[in-house]
Amino acid sequence: MSGVLERTSEEGHHLPMASTLSGTSKSDHPVAYLTDVEGIWEKLASFCRDNPHVSLEEGVRLVVRPGATFVFGGDAIDRGPDGRRVVQTLLDARRRQPSQVVLLAGNRDINKLRLVRELNGHPLARTPADIRSAPRPVLLRWIFENTMGAHEAFAFRHTELSRTGQPVSEEDVVTSFLEDLGPEGAMRDYLAEGQLAHRIGNTLFVHGGVHEDSLGVVPSRGPVGEVDAWVDALNRWYREQMEAFIEGRLDMNGTPAWEPLIAYQAPTPGKRINTASVVYGRMADERNHPGLPSPALIARLARSGIHRVVVGHTPSGDIPSVLREEEFELILADNSYGRVEGASQLFLRDDSVYVEGRATLDDGRLEHVRFQLALGDTSVPIGRQLLDTGQLVKGPLASGDWLLFRALPQYRIEQLPEAPSSLQGRQLGPARAGAPGV
Repeated sequence: MSGVLERTSEEGHHLPMASTLSGTSKSDHPVAYLTDVEGIWEKLASFCRDNPHVSLEEGVRLVVRPGATFVFGGDAIDRGPDGRRVVQTLLDARRRQPSQVVLLAGNRDINKLRLVRELNGHPLARTPADIRSAPRPVLLRWIFENTMGAHEAFAFRHTELSRTGQPVSEEDVVTSFLEDLGPEGAMRDYLAEGQLAHRIGNTLFVHGGVHEDSLGVVPSRGPVGEVDAWVDALNRWYREQMEAFIEGRLDMNGTPAWEPLIAYQAPTPGKRINTASVVYGRMADERNHPGLPSPALIARLARSGIHRVVVGHTPSGDIPSVLREEEFELILADNSYGRVEGASQLFLRDDSVYVEGRATLDDGRLEHVRFQLALGDTSVPIGRQLLDTGQLVKGPLASGDWLLFRALPQYRIEQLPEAPSSLQGRQLGPARAGAPGV
């Protein structure tokens, strides 16, 4: 396990650094990435603490420092009581610093476009008859719980509205979501400022994933071979769909002209994934254990100069999962469903990544994780998978052990320490979903 440096944290702990590069601080990595805040303010706030590139001035105004880029990977709302606050903060930053702030649209963001129709007389065909005839708050709760995976979204919005100190009715909650999607509504404007894919240097950012049947594909259009042309075409299609929504355009049969975008951000009927979509694709198996794309897809990306793909959408433990194969990296950095409060920090430049965060192990210990990893570095096991168990080597713990991760059935996870001496001699290989032990 060569090539590991020791640095000292603010608390005095010795933290292994998996790199021998000349620049070993997060300030040397000018792209800051955060995703899947999902309405929890502490995730955004913790990301900005001790962050050399992104700060919250007076605790409310997000500012990106000169020379840096902030990429938000999508899913701003649904699972916390600060959804409106998060959306407004991100939107305000984008408006003030449009060349430095990138907003990707996640499925939890885009699917709210459905509410304008469904709460105004056009519910889904599978909506039960008693729900169709019920008051709008009942219908909205059913939509959240049964079609959006947002079981507490109604209650969270009620809590957020109640902070004004004024009485809030259930109908007020419904009205607030519709206001967000109406003229000058924050969610509508947030989505209008967003996009589906973004490239910086050798890194491609999407919300969910890239697969053989999504790369180069734009709905209702012919294939686009080169990655940059595809990104442009996909984002242009997205903007057209948002324009159709804003204008309220319907076709001759009364079908919303933005219906293709609704389908694009949703799972394929009968499945939990949509591999034709960069929004609802997953770079993981059915248990959410992360896995690299196929060698053929990696080669296609490399021909366009893409050597790293960064996604959210799929929970993979307390810190980002960095998966590696030769000169390619896949990073899953979803911050939802973790054991720790707050979010990890992920910083990027073309030749390396920097990760810092905390992980709660299966025995309850809270450990600090921090490392820098060079693209193509083979001197450390980070991003490799144990061939006998399928466990992913995530990074070095402050205690000196390595953090091993594995997704388990029923959406459980395993986070275990492994002594360097125990890891030596064990066979490591590329992280492939569905490997033995997974």
